[in-house]
Amino acid sequence: MPVAIAAEGLVIDNYPAAHRSLRIAFVTETYPPEINGVAMTMARIVEGMHARNHEVQLIRPRQDSSDAAATHARYGEVLMRGLPIPRYPNLRMGVPSKRALVQLWALHRPDVVHIATEGALGWSALQAALHLKLPVCSDFRTNFHAYSAHYGVGWLRKPIMAYLRKFHNLCASTMVPTEALAGELQAQGFRHLTVVSRGVDTRQFHPLRRSAALREGWGLAADDLLVACVGRLAQEKNLLVLLAAFEAIRQQQPRARLLLVGDGPQRAELQARCPEAIFAGQRRGEDLAAHYASADLFLFPSLSETFGNVTTEAMASGLPVLAFNYAAAGQVIRPGENGMLAPLADSAAFVQAALALAADAGQRQRLGAASRLSAEALDWDSIVARFEAVLSAAMRSATVAAGEGFTAMGRPAAPS
Repeated sequence: MPVAIAAEGLVIDNYPAAHRSLRIAFVTETYPPEINGVAMTMARIVEGMHARNHEVQLIRPRQDSSDAAATHARYGEVLMRGLPIPRYPNLRMGVPSKRALVQLWALHRPDVVHIATEGALGWSALQAALHLKLPVCSDFRTNFHAYSAHYGVGWLRKPIMAYLRKFHNLCASTMVPTEALAGELQAQGFRHLTVVSRGVDTRQFHPLRRSAALREGWGLAADDLLVACVGRLAQEKNLLVLLAAFEAIRQQQPRARLLLVGDGPQRAELQARCPEAIFAGQRRGEDLAAHYASADLFLFPSLSETFGNVTTEAMASGLPVLAFNYAAAGQVIRPGENGMLAPLADSAAFVQAALALAADAGQRQRLGAASRLSAEALDWDSIVARFEAVLSAAMRSATVAAGEGFTAMGRPAAPS
């Protein structure tokens, strides 16, 4: 039975794993049912680590007043106070909570702390872990420093980068999803970087999810072209380039339609510019998978990703993908073999490549089949195993620093 505890604004449900190997405290300021790449990735990692018989504690902001009743029955959740994020009312951010976390972890000390986000809650967790001499790992998952230019505060780029560098350099290891991002951050003075990619659920995202009923509801005939993009509708996603590419396609194929799955502050502007587009809003689970698979071409113009989960989700759905040559696309797409890449930030090349794909159904079919095969190699089990190895290495380093032969908790280390 779960044990509920309330202290200093915390709501805790303890569901220890059947066989505890490690006690891991995860700290994140976003988690499902919120819809974004960080939330979905963290859910996969948390669930995967619990499945590997680790005792998991999940610390996150409470998302709404009913959240405490919706806690997951497989592991402990600690719900902290949160505030809505400006322009994203469906998302919450944490508040400073060092004192509460020190109290929590002093009573139930984890073996290792993993911090997924660098907001106020993440910083509090880092300070609490350092105070208690707990090993800490982190993720670099969102280009907050890059987003500043899209919201009229480009002058904040340098101080944001300085904060992120300080944050992550205090951790034993910072996980990044691509080698390219690791190189970029290393050049900016980040240390202790480890590449841990992201997986994709190839059972959920599958070409067989294609829905004739969905397409018919959108007014599409069997041979009509449906161009799709999935993600937050916001300036940092570079969606005006998507509209430019679609308008060029529409001139050649008047019956082509554009499908946008997601929501965000730029929705009204996009609807005004392209009123004939299908705005499907946020979708989840099999419904989301059906929206992917019911398209014929996936265009992803974002220039602000650390990875871009939608790239691999579209590939798993059997879609030919066109993206710029960086992040996940630059890592998993082989141009002309399983997708297409445009040179970074070359909008004209992106539009021309989109036109070429739209005009060639045979090439789209060939690339889509190859993209599905590529996605099948990106299983989550291997990603979770890699993640587990990074945490274990951080613990070993902490053991050596604290004194050979003892763990960070002061217990004798298990013999090797």
